[in-house]
This record gives sequence, C-alpha cells and structure tokens, in this order.
Amino acid sequence: MDYERSMPQRRPRRRKHSKFQRFMRRYFPSVMLVVLSVCCITMVAFTVRSISSLVQPPVQTDPQLQASSSTTQPTEDVNIALIQELIQKADAMAATYDYKGAISLLQTFTGYEDQAALTDKINEYSALDKELVPYADLDNITHLFFHSLIVDPSRAFDGDNEQDGYNLYMVTIKEFEAILQSMYDKGYVLVSPYDIAYEVVDENGAHFEYGNIRLPEGKTPFLLSQDDVNYYGYMIGTGSGVNETPVFASTDGDGFASRIIIGKDGFPTCEYMDANGNVTVGDYDLVPVLEKFIQSHPDFSYHGARAILGVTGYEGVFGYRTKPSYETAMGTEAYKKEVEDAKAVAQCLKDHGWILASHSYGHPSYGNLTPERVEADSTKWEDTVEYIIGETDIILFPHGSDIGSFRNYTTENEKFNVLYADGYRYFFNVDSKISWCQIGDTYFRASRRNIDGYRMFHHPEKLADLFDVSKVFDSARPTPVPAVGSGM
Repeated sequence: MDYERSMPQRRPRRRKHSKFQRFMRRYFPSVMLVVLSVCCITMVAFTVRSISSLVQPPVQTDPQLQASSSTTQPTEDVNIALIQELIQKADAMAATYDYKGAISLLQTFTGYEDQAALTDKINEYSALDKELVPYADLDNITHLFFHSLIVDPSRAFDGDNEQDGYNLYMVTIKEFEAILQSMYDKGYVLVSPYDIAYEVVDENGAHFEYGNIRLPEGKTPFLLSQDDVNYYGYMIGTGSGVNETPVFASTDGDGFASRIIIGKDGFPTCEYMDANGNVTVGDYDLVPVLEKFIQSHPDFSYHGARAILGVTGYEGVFGYRTKPSYETAMGTEAYKKEVEDAKAVAQCLKDHGWILASHSYGHPSYGNLTPERVEADSTKWEDTVEYIIGETDIILFPHGSDIGSFRNYTTENEKFNVLYADGYRYFFNVDSKISWCQIGDTYFRASRRNIDGYRMFHHPEKLADLFDVSKVFDSARPTPVPAVGSGM
C-alpha cells in the first residue's frame, strides 16, 4: 500500500508570527540601510590604506632576522634529517651484508652525488661488498630445528607422563641462548631457504636454480626452523581439546609459553602463565629469543633472515584456538576474535621476516600415508590454517617422514603430485646427517637436524660443528635422557 496516498490531504497550518518576526518585518529596511552604509565606509578605508602602503618605502629589518625567516634554512634542515634517516636505514641493511641494497637506498636521494655524507657511505659499502665471497657449497647447508622451548624446567620435568617426551625432544631457553651464542662465535649466519634456491620461470618453463649467497670469508650459512608453533593444550593446560572444548593456559601447564602476541614495540613476543597463575609477557620461546639476539647481533642474519615456523591445525595456531569446531563451545564472537588475533600475529611475523610453513593438519607421518590421505590432510590444513597465516610453499614433514627418496621425487610419485598441486615447492624431512640439499627441476628438498635432549645426551659428537654440548647442557635437565626417538 502507498502510505502517502492513503493519508487524507490536509491544508498546511498557518503559523502565528513571533515578536521577532514582526519586528523584522517592520524595521528590516532601516536596519539594512545602516548595514550597507557601514560596509561602504569600511571598504573606502581599506582602499585608502592599501594605496598608501604602495607609495611608502619598505620597512628595513635586521638582516639576521631576514635570514632566520628564509625558506632556505628549513629546507636544508629537512634534507639533513632525511639524509640521516636514510643512512640509519642503510647501516641496518649493511649490518646484514646487504651492501648493494644499502647503496641503492642511498641513491634514492635526489642529488646524492653532491652530498658528501651519502657518497662517503656509498664508498664504504662498496669496499665492504668487494670483500664478500660467494658461498660455494649451497647443497650442503645445515638446517637445525627445535620444538617449543622450556621456560621452567621444574614444571616440565616434574615426573609426570610428559616428562620423558620433553626431555627427549625439547631444549630449555637457557640451552637455546647458549647455542645461539656458540654458533655466532663460530661464524654461522642465518639465511632463508629462498636465498639458497628459488623457482625461475623463463622460456624453458619453471625450474629451480641455486642462489648466490655472498658472505665474508669464514662465515657459514645455516637454516633454522621450529615445529609445532601451536602451544598445544597438553603443554599449557589440562588436556588437548577434550570433547571439542578449547584449552587455554592454566596453572596446570608444564612451563611453556601459552601464545605469541604482538608486543608494545610492534615485534612478536610471548605470553606465559606461571604456576601461580600470573601472566607475563617476554622472551618465552624461540621467536622472541631469536628476535632479540638478531637485534643485538644483526650480522647473525643474512639480509634480515629469520626462522621458518611450522604450524599444524588440529588445535589452532600460535596459541589461538582457531579450530572451526571450537566455535560452538567458545561462542561466535569469542571464536572470531581468536581468528582475527591469530591473523594479526601471522602478519606481524611475516612483516619482520619470519617464514610461515605447513607442518600438516594432524601431524601424521606422510611417508606412511596413501596419496589420498596425504591429500585429505593437506586440504584440511588449507581449510583451517592457510586462511589465517596465508599461502606457503614450504612443508616441514611431521616426524621428519618424507614422501619419497631423491630417486622418485618426480611426477611418478603421487604424493609429490598432490603436494605440488597444493603449491609446495620446498620439502624438508629429518636426517641424522649434518647436511644435504637437493635441487630438482620443480622443487628444493633438504634434511634437518633435530636439536634436542636426545641428540645432546646420546650423540654430542654430531653437534660439535655447532657447539660444545658440555657448555650448553642445562643442569636442570634430568639424566639419563631416554634412549629413544629422533625427529618429532
């Protein structure tokens, strides 16, 4: 029904004029005459004043005052500030051996050739760049991996059912810090897998090529990754999602960080709940510990490289309970917040150079699965994790279980075809050898070395190229470490 047409037509109601309205009707002509007269007088006075200012000589001012009001000085100040800012950024790049990038940055300043501060820096970087040498052994770059770091050994090694697993597969923060310092002292430099090899598309199609890592003589590149960056319920709470109920940090946790958050300085850091229920923020896992170490030792990172972080999906990512089935128990609004917070952390990590990778959805041994089950697990990871952390072309095989040998990493391998179709190009297993890398036409494949209690206690000689176990081993760790297991 047309509402307006259904209403009866009414004549507009006449309003009575107010006293103000009656006053204006009576005296408005007189008021306007007065106003116009005042305006005319004002315009005449302004015109006379303007003419007189043209015929009068200019007022002499102090030359020093004239100089201070000149636009030249502020412009020079702006240029000086911009040059100092560029040099500061360039120095940060040069500290990571990216001398060419630092030079290119300084050359963005218009007229840099006439600025001694810039040309001196360019000459300095050029001289340092000439001292770099290509690393020749790219197919033998060692790759270390860790699990979550133990914050409080007294809680992790408290005699419960999880103690042996932590003792086998984890290291303490104290151990990790000592390992970093030892490797730095030995000349190791953290690189990205994309520095080692990358996919090239040319007239012959897509294929992989080795990169060109250039370091000072005596420096050795290495890769670093962390598995299970999820903070599972059994580590931080009272169980693992029983009856699809998400588990958050509690005083029953085993002394691990509870999640990654964005710190006040904009860098990723961690939350931790102690045995008394106090929640604090700090360097409670590999990400913030390594981040702080690189900030203090920028030459430990090649062109700003950070570690690879592998995440599963069956409880969520980075400590956020983002598994879709948790929404019912949590409520829609709380669940959405978990997802959005996890997305923000993922972006923060990537913005600071961290590489996010798949560690599968359910942590199965891919080597023992059929191609159909590999496809199912990979699809589930994409559906529950990829939309949070973004696309990735790296997979860290759970348990180190590879999908084949170097002889059948081809289109004849159905599992390879599945993962290749899902976008993976970098494949990492676990091997006891110090290092090996393999480049194929369509992929890069390499081994990883588990750094954990098992390896340190039972095979310290296999870690001698990295650090002296006797100087790293945490006295709070129970001994003997169980004699089982390898990669997790």
